[in-house]
Amino acid sequence: MQTDDELKHFESHGAAPLPEALEEGFVDHAGARIAWSTYGSGQPLVLLHGGLGHRGNWGYQVPALVGAGYRVILIDSRGHGSSTRDAQPYSYELMASDVLAVLDALHVQRAAFIGWSDGACTALILGRHARERVAGVFFFACNMDPGGAKEFVPTPVIDRCFSRHRADYRALSATPDDFDAFVAAVSEMQRTQPDYSKEDLAQTGVRVTVAIGEHDEFIRQEHAAYLAQSMPDAELIVLPNVSHFAPLQRPALFNGVIARFAGTAFGSTN
Repeated sequence: MQTDDELKHFESHGAAPLPEALEEGFVDHAGARIAWSTYGSGQPLVLLHGGLGHRGNWGYQVPALVGAGYRVILIDSRGHGSSTRDAQPYSYELMASDVLAVLDALHVQRAAFIGWSDGACTALILGRHARERVAGVFFFACNMDPGGAKEFVPTPVIDRCFSRHRADYRALSATPDDFDAFVAAVSEMQRTQPDYSKEDLAQTGVRVTVAIGEHDEFIRQEHAAYLAQSMPDAELIVLPNVSHFAPLQRPALFNGVIARFAGTAFGSTN
């Protein structure tokens, strides 16, 4: 597939199917069972999906990164996809600790992170609090304080994405009838978290690429610029002709940018 700007294909079919996993399993951590899978071999890249989604949303990215010589690690955030959750409120810090639990189980000491939306927040929190584990963060389409978010305005593209998320949740979740409660719990987190100050951002101790789609529906482009300016040696990339859903809309464009990031994070083109 070359483009899916309106997400019509995604609504009907989802992303491309993931290839067969090299390894897959669950890690029990902090009241949840966290699902993970790995693909390929080489330097480790952890891909963290967005809120309400699941690791299968990376179907267009995994083959490209494996083909470029990386070990790709996918994780379903707690309560998302095949991962479970308990009654604890969602927090990005809690989800960051889940990621570390998976890396510990896989004996991965250091990885580069590609985060999309909520996954980007989780990755950047790791970059601040567990910097020795983080080779770099590709921070796509998220805010690090509540002021970075736009007022929500429904669009047909957002509706199609939401429709797909609802169908996938019913198919994958251990609690398939709880989608509305799941959305409410994730949305509560998103309303108030994260809330990083400029000083917090300045303490990010890893290489960060901040990326945003030209037409992002949720995040202010000025906020992305502010983030890049507030972190040491950060880079800003504005992806043309795409929105919050660039990995699905124009996979070739997105894959080229993350491949360049990965090569930089590991100090080579791999």
